[in-house]
Amino acid sequence: MSTYVGEIVVRTRGENDVVDITDRVEDLIAKSDVKNGVAHLYVIGSTAALTTIEYEPGLVEDLRAAMERIAPKNAYYKHHERWGDDNGHSHVRASVIGPSLCLPIRSKQLVTGTWQQVVLIELDTRARERKILVTVTGD
Repeated sequence: MSTYVGEIVVRTRGENDVVDITDRVEDLIAKSDVKNGVAHLYVIGSTAALTTIEYEPGLVEDLRAAMERIAPKNAYYKHHERWGDDNGHSHVRASVIGPSLCLPIRSKQLVTGTWQQVVLIELDTRARERKILVTVTGD
């Protein structure tokens, strides 16, 4: 069993920025000694999320629209009372999608569908530098 730990740093443009990080994940897998196993990704922070998607402009817009329906930006959030900020919807959206992702590796290749990419979604109201911890484990 081998383990490799790497980090991906992404500078986002702010709310609703969806960044394809597939190539960066694949680069870390290539640096590891793992042939078959899993890559676990975890974004540090409570207003960003990780998922897979067909990364094309129409679907990215559909995802943004879905997030607005699930947790509308202009709704009332008790979080705003606590901190006096404007990102309660960002926290709710990030909680719904989640901060981590576990992806299979087979023959030193990330196993994804033809139209499936790994993305970071910035849900905060401002641009941020995001760090994604990647742990590659296997044989």
